[in-house]
Order: sequence, then structure tokens, then C-alpha cells
Amino acid sequence: MAHVGIHSFVWSASSDQAALDRTLESTKEAGFDLIEFSYLDPASVDVDRLAKRIASLGLGVATSIGLPADGDISSADKDVVARGVGILDRMVALTRDVGGRTLAGILQTSHGLQTDMPTADGWNRSAHTLAEVAERAKRAGVSLNVETVNRFECNLLNTAAQGLAYIETSGSDNIFLHLDTFHMNIEEADVALAIRHAGDKIGYFHIGESHRGYLGTGSIDWPSVFDALIDIGYSKDITFESFSSEIVDQNLSRRTAIWRNLWSDNRDLARHARRFIEVGMETARRKSELVKAEHRP
Repeated sequence: MAHVGIHSFVWSASSDQAALDRTLESTKEAGFDLIEFSYLDPASVDVDRLAKRIASLGLGVATSIGLPADGDISSADKDVVARGVGILDRMVALTRDVGGRTLAGILQTSHGLQTDMPTADGWNRSAHTLAEVAERAKRAGVSLNVETVNRFECNLLNTAAQGLAYIETSGSDNIFLHLDTFHMNIEEADVALAIRHAGDKIGYFHIGESHRGYLGTGSIDWPSVFDALIDIGYSKDITFESFSSEIVDQNLSRRTAIWRNLWSDNRDLARHARRFIEVGMETARRKSELVKAEHRP
């Protein structure tokens, strides 16, 4: 059964130890199984203390990042690629050290609006470079999960099909897809079909509404999403991601264009999301059982 997580920026964008403690406690109180830390700064965090606190609460943990422009591993500039590799290696180590097994996000290129067409050389350079990082990550017990995001945040991977082709180019057995319903709602011809097509190559899954607010209040066809996840037997992590101008991280919020206050009560938002995902998956499971059941006279 899939573990249900929550993105740390629902609670706080701070790497301050007191804020991290409150984030973990809030995650546990809201009934989640896992916390995803994004852009966690190891230089300002007592990593060993954080790992022990996560373990003591019985929580799982994942990490995510988007590479900066000066760390784009698809770049023709060798120094830029080397800088990106260093960032990825440090994130793998951090993920391992806090007790996680999943590093997700925009690992394949820089995160942000790009105005140049991607090139075949950039694609190949990125895939082969990430494969080398993935081999080292495997030895650390960490999987790499490339997020396919909308055209305004990445020019290399926008759809699940592109992500599958990228993984094939890499030749790695430790690179998987990180799919996100917010981005899929923009880019995919059919979100549910894309999930089914990706199948067991999905390593991490983000649940987010079309406007990034309360689940069920936007335009995403949630029953079809949950049906598809049950159909492929998805049992890895499902993490709720939502942003509001209530909690602003300068590194991410501006890149993702969080201009509106879509919620102000993060505890209510989190509790609602936990119930929404649980009911959605349970309903899809029961539907699947009914469809497959043999009712012979």
C-alpha cells in the first residue's frame, strides 16, 4: 500500500531546527506517513539530530531539488555540469543521512523558464551524467527520480513519455519517474493513460491540484488518477504538494509563480488532503475489486 506524504513547504520553508521539529510534529499529527524536504540546506541543519527525530516519529522521508542554472547537467559547459554533479552527489548523501531512499525533482536540467530549444547533445549529456550519479546513489541506497514538469519550468522533460525515453537513454536501472498531477494536467494528453503507460517506472508521485490549492477544488479528474494508480499496482510514495503565498520560499516560490494566497490554514489543508487521498485510493481499490469480481450463479 502506498505511503502518503506531505511536502515540507505546506508547513514551513525554513531549515531552522525548531521549524524542522515543528514540521515533523505537524506531519505526524496530520496523519501522514512521510515528509518530503525540498531544498534542505545541510550546512544549517544538524543532520544526525534530524534523522533521529524522523525515526523516533516513525516517519519516512524523501528529498527533492531543482538544479540551478549554474548546475545544469545538460549544459555544454563542463564546469556547470561538474557543479551540478556536485550538488546531486551532496543531495544523495543528505538523503541517505536523514534516513531516506528517494531523491526526486528536476535533476535532469535547471529549474526555471528557459527560452532555448533543448538539443540532442544536451539530452544525451544529461542522461549519461545522471546515470553516473545514479550508480553512486545506488550504492548509498538512494533512487533518483526525474520530475517531468510543465514547459514553463523545464525545457527537457515535460511528459511521462519523454521521461521514459530519457531513462532508456541513460541505461540506468536506478533512475525512475517523478510524476506530478499539477504538471501532468498541463502537459499530458490524458493523465490516467500517461500513468498507465509509465507503470512500474514511476518511483515517486506528487498529488497537487490544478491551482495548487485544496484538492478537489480545481479541474483535475481525480477518480481517473486514483483508478490509474490502483490499476498499475502503485505502492510507492504519494506526496501532497501545495503552495500558497502564506508560506514563501524565495528559491522555489518565484520559479513556480506562487502569486496568490490559495490557503492560510495549513493544518486544515493538510488534514483535508490526507482524507482526500485516502478516500480516493480506497474508492478506486473497491471499484477495481468490483470490476474484477466473478459473480457466478
